[in-house]
Amino acid sequence: MSDEPQQQNGDPDPRGWRPRDLPADAAAPGDEPGRNGSDRSGEAGGTGATGESAATGGTAASGAKQKKPKRPKRTGWRRALPTWRMVLGGILLIALVLIGGFIAGYQLVDIPSANASATAQSNVYLYKDGSVIARDGEVNRENIKLAQVPRPVQHAVLAAEDRDFYSERAVDIKAMFRAGWNTLTGKGKQGGSTITQQYVKNYYLGQEQTVGRKIKEFFIAIKLNREESKNQIFEGYLNTSYFGRNAYGIQAAAQAYYSKDIGDVTTAEGAYLASLLNAPSAYDVITHPENKGAAVARWNYVLDGMVKEDWLGAAERAAMTFPPPGRVKPANSLSGQRGYIIQAVEDYLVRNDILDEKTLATRGYRITTTLEKKKQDALVEAVDDNVMSKTSKERKADRNVRVGGASIDPATGRVVAMYGGIDYTRQYVNNATRTDYQVGSTFKPFVFTSAVANGSTTQDGRRITPTTLYDGTNKRMVQGPDGPTGYAPANEDDKSYGPITVSTATDKSVNAVYAQMAEDVGPGKVRQTAVGLGIPKDTPDLTASPSIALGPSTASVLDMTDAYATLAGHGRHGAHVLVDKVTKDGVAVKLPDRSTEQAVSRQAADTTTSILRSVVDGGTGTAAQGAGRPAAGKTGTAEEDKAAWFAGYTPELATVIAVMGQDPTTGVQKPLYGALGLPRINGGGAPAETWAQYTGAALRGTPVQDFTLDLESGTDETELPSTQSSAPGNTGQPSRTPSGATSKPPSSTPPTTPSTPQSPPATTGTPTGGTDAGGTDTGGGTDGGTDGGTDTGGGDSGGGDNGGTDNGTGTAGGLLEGARGTRAPGRL
Repeated sequence: MSDEPQQQNGDPDPRGWRPRDLPADAAAPGDEPGRNGSDRSGEAGGTGATGESAATGGTAASGAKQKKPKRPKRTGWRRALPTWRMVLGGILLIALVLIGGFIAGYQLVDIPSANASATAQSNVYLYKDGSVIARDGEVNRENIKLAQVPRPVQHAVLAAEDRDFYSERAVDIKAMFRAGWNTLTGKGKQGGSTITQQYVKNYYLGQEQTVGRKIKEFFIAIKLNREESKNQIFEGYLNTSYFGRNAYGIQAAAQAYYSKDIGDVTTAEGAYLASLLNAPSAYDVITHPENKGAAVARWNYVLDGMVKEDWLGAAERAAMTFPPPGRVKPANSLSGQRGYIIQAVEDYLVRNDILDEKTLATRGYRITTTLEKKKQDALVEAVDDNVMSKTSKERKADRNVRVGGASIDPATGRVVAMYGGIDYTRQYVNNATRTDYQVGSTFKPFVFTSAVANGSTTQDGRRITPTTLYDGTNKRMVQGPDGPTGYAPANEDDKSYGPITVSTATDKSVNAVYAQMAEDVGPGKVRQTAVGLGIPKDTPDLTASPSIALGPSTASVLDMTDAYATLAGHGRHGAHVLVDKVTKDGVAVKLPDRSTEQAVSRQAADTTTSILRSVVDGGTGTAAQGAGRPAAGKTGTAEEDKAAWFAGYTPELATVIAVMGQDPTTGVQKPLYGALGLPRINGGGAPAETWAQYTGAALRGTPVQDFTLDLESGTDETELPSTQSSAPGNTGQPSRTPSGATSKPPSSTPPTTPSTPQSPPATTGTPTGGTDAGGTDTGGGTDGGTDGGTDTGGGDSGGGDNGGTDNGTGTAGGLLEGARGTRAPGRL
């Protein structure tokens, strides 16, 4: 065997060959440093090359290191595939980007303020029974607390939208990717948002479908989930979600679809409301009956989900039937009575320091009024039947007709019905609360009440009772303690009555008697009594003069109702109440406590009631008998028949109706001559007829109650007047100085002994000093000025029940001291 080194395969290297003699570039491909010569020779021998080729693959010197062979380049389709190093590097890079993006996004995206549309609400006005009267905001939303939503309804929403809400994280990545994939693959747009994300979208962001909005939603949801509880988020979601029918929030939805508060919604109804969240308009089976099948399927899906989650029993589920929603209701605008009611309620809240205007304007208040829907509807119907339906476009006077009405429960002071006008969008002024029409003879009962309450006597010392005789002569001069006062009002149609009892004078609304009675009691005391009964002390023209008896003051219909309710309540008065409850976001606003006091003695109030019953039984108010109830009341007419009134009450209800005349273009008050096809409108006509129909309807189904009266002692005794002081026809020339001079004001305190007139009696004659004896003041004479016209028709259009016609040459002016006239000096 040769002594030469052998190859691993046993073949020796060619003789005489030395690896070091080979050029560097002749090394065989694939030689690797560190491999021994025998390895290389083996590789070379394996090729079957020539001796020179074998020498290329031969071994190097023993122990010498060789270069690592190069990796062959990839060719063909393999070149398109990334290496495992590239894949790993890419994954690491994406992870770093995502982590960095998440950290940056979490730091940069803050929870913003709520968007305006999400917080906008309406003030909701309700009847006493909770049914909606009106909403005064642009957005139909009413926020509530989660506790107000029945638990089954909560579960229905969760079953419909997010069954794992209480156990899941703020965002559901898997659902988001699934929804995105389904959208991309044409399976329709699908929601992958949790309730938290939906709430963020509703409350903080908007509905636009953009990547930027979705990124913000993602980060805000995560932050919000750390800052608010699940209950808070769920409550916000229920208050901001849209349910169709312009209803935002589940409370508004309950009203829109089932006309009830959410607390009264059944499980089946709640499941339908929850179904609407998926497609509010499409699933409304009333507006889209063709989609009822899909809506019912969604409803079933919700209920089945509740059963699956053990939120509803299978038996209860099986017994449920689909609850069809109510008809679509038109938007609650301010038309009809709504605007008047809102206006009156807001005035009440501000005037009683419950809420100021700015606070009320923030919206979101739920205001329950004292108005009763049955009575409200009855009042509107009565006005329509007795007044508005009788107007005609062919009669010019009918365009001036206005009506105001109010009704109060005497026992509680609650306003149960109100009529402000034919339509708030057509007539903006509330005729029930306006204070610019004279109340006329409806004020006279306050004079008598004051007389009884103060134990007043006539000028000759006789106690004033229903049977006290007065002189009812037309244009009789009112006598004061110092003699004639200069005021001689005309009676209705210039009719003289001679000696007449107070009760009869009330039946016939005799101005001469009540003007004298006001002087006997003291005009200041009369005013005080009226204020105590409920007439506001700042009422225009509530002036302490003899003419106060004939109603020159301009109290509102509501104020007059308040005062008559005090008479019906046996003289006990408390401020009327128009609001029963106020809440915002489920939190109650404190309302003032109502207190009452005895404004006048029960005997004074009840004795007044006794003579007002006579007015209905056989006086000017007989039309009120149509109510079919024991009733008391008084008619009245303002100056020149610009308003006609009936104020009356039963033991259970006090109501005042006024028909007014006003030019719809200029707003100027107009006489009602010719309106409703009648020569004149008086309190015993349309107002009393309206009162009767309304009262009968409002009290229908309730037991008939009679008045329980405690009369002043001695009211049945008739004491004859002295001949001098009360002789019929005593008009007495006033002992007055000429116009412009100053006279001593007469005292309002009745004398203890009969007074003697200081002027001789006369059957005719006009008082000097310009007294308006029932005619029309031409505007030139007041307090001693000259009356520019002679009243030949003379009716006191302000004091008389039925008004009066001025046939004098003067121009129509103020209340004819048949409501006003010339006042005694010192009375202004």
